[in-house]
Amino acid sequence: MPPNIELHTAATPNGRKISIFLEELHLPYITTAIDLSKDEQKTPDFLTTNPNGRIPALIDHSRGSFRVFESGAILLYLAEHYDREGRFSFNEADERSEMLQWLFFQNAGVGPMQGQANHFYRYAPEKIQYGIDRYQNETRRLYSVLEARLSSRDYLVGRGEGQYSIADISTFTWVRWAPWAGIELEAFPNLKAWAERIEGREGVRKGLAVPGGEDQIGRLRRDPSAEDPFKGWVMKGQEEVREKHGK
Repeated sequence: MPPNIELHTAATPNGRKISIFLEELHLPYITTAIDLSKDEQKTPDFLTTNPNGRIPALIDHSRGSFRVFESGAILLYLAEHYDREGRFSFNEADERSEMLQWLFFQNAGVGPMQGQANHFYRYAPEKIQYGIDRYQNETRRLYSVLEARLSSRDYLVGRGEGQYSIADISTFTWVRWAPWAGIELEAFPNLKAWAERIEGREGVRKGLAVPGGEDQIGRLRRDPSAEDPFKGWVMKGQEEVREKHGK
């Protein structure tokens, strides 16, 4: 029987959240790689799954081809339907509330701020030091919150030392990309140890290779001067915006 889960994704932090969780769940799935440089995320077919035209997006064919977009919503959907025993999520009300708090902390804070740090540090057509400083500093501030949280625990949520959960997966894929934004994790030893602990998991290693089998951060670690695989489509998008708005 073919897999029921269809994942539309690309090799970005948000995309890797979902492939990691699917691998951790040992849930069979098929991957449709979305070529961002060709605007495949803007095609009419893709927009039927995610009207916002962003990856990742998921179709669950076992549930009437139910479609889910937004990475946080996809994680919660998969947890609700495929992790009912709570291996990577929580059923107890207070722990579930804490999980949602840290999940939203990432989706509303770490992702957007670090994404802007990435852009101003790597992709802005002109170097704007104010933008670089603002978003790098805000990312570091958010990292300091995580650093404090992990000072006496292994994972973000759960009693005692905590339990590895989707809150960790969601945050890990961004923290792992800290060097992409010009931020070094050595200043955050608890966070660095947490990221290394998660990266050592078999399901995580497998999920980091989806799609295409290439791990960009691994390549950056080996060769800091390696060609940036995202620069082309990021700059193309900026040019299209300027042309559309006459700027």
